[in-house]
Amino acid sequence: MALSTTPTKSSIRHDGAKHDEKAVHLTESLIEIETNPDILSYLTAAEVDVLLKRGRETEYAKGEFFFRQGDPHEGIHFIRSGRVRSFYVSPAGREITLAYWPAGHFVGAPQIYGGGEHMWSSVAMEPSTGLWLPGRVLRGLIREIPNLAIGVIEGLVYKGRLYTALLQIIGTRSMTMRLAHLLLTLADVDLASGNGAGEQVDGFTQEELANMIGATRQSVSVTMEKFEKDGLISREGQSMKLLNIPGLEDICF
Repeated sequence: MALSTTPTKSSIRHDGAKHDEKAVHLTESLIEIETNPDILSYLTAAEVDVLLKRGRETEYAKGEFFFRQGDPHEGIHFIRSGRVRSFYVSPAGREITLAYWPAGHFVGAPQIYGGGEHMWSSVAMEPSTGLWLPGRVLRGLIREIPNLAIGVIEGLVYKGRLYTALLQIIGTRSMTMRLAHLLLTLADVDLASGNGAGEQVDGFTQEELANMIGATRQSVSVTMEKFEKDGLISREGQSMKLLNIPGLEDICF
């Protein structure tokens, strides 16, 4: 299990202090990082102009929803700037983060042509802009612009692999294993090679960490205290340093 990160940075922030060009999510392999698609990069400038004319440009303040779970599904939103968190809330009120999406991705899968209700929510984590395309408009554009069809298919494939891996990870690995893996990958430690770009993890609350691994904040808090007591990490506020990477790796396997 790994978490998609930017390979050239030693920490990730989604609060506006730094930008990361990759989506952030649980995944089985770091290969996923390199295949992270930028959907809009498939389009020429002229083709993007066509999308802008057919769609509706939108702006969202931090904390404003692109859509909420249960809202009528009428199309998709391309993210043009900012960072968007997609998450699911169970009937019992448990919340799990599916991914943090940067510019170049879209939210509103899987029924991209609309219909039914949104299966999860997407909210701006910082001031963000989007391009909303109604399902009927998107259907016509896909027929008209092959590059858009390719980009949307790549995006759907990526999301399908993401959600499949998330289900497998949550279902087969303990919370302690998932948390250790999360900390290593947020610090850009490549578990396959043993190399890391850094040992620092910044900008995530315990609740956010819990939501990314499908756990409660309380269980993450207790486990983090144990990691600190065992000399695996040190903490100061939301900043964390990994002191014993081999020790964390031993927990993962």
